[in-house]
Amino acid sequence: MIDGLVAGRLYGDSEQRTDKAGKPFTVAKVRANTADGELLFVNVIAFEAGVCAAIHHLRDGDSLALSGSITPRVWTDKQGNTRPALDMVAHSLLALHGD
Repeated sequence: MIDGLVAGRLYGDSEQRTDKAGKPFTVAKVRANTADGELLFVNVIAFEAGVCAAIHHLRDGDSLALSGSITPRVWTDKQGNTRPALDMVAHSLLALHGD
């Protein structure tokens, strides 16, 4: 597990779900750029009520920064190219969006 900070833009809208025990959680995708300009997707899950509510109020394209535990992984696109990705359990959020 790596503690990290990721800044980017919400990709699509977040989704609220409920686990088997009836506890709500939120999932979302964040699009971020690496230092060399490559696109990186971060798969986010949040369990804390305040973080879930904050993510849920954001819309596609809103800027945000998340901190939490990160697990790196790779995925394969339709052309067969491997791409980096991150899975994050978000513990806090800073959102910057206009109304």
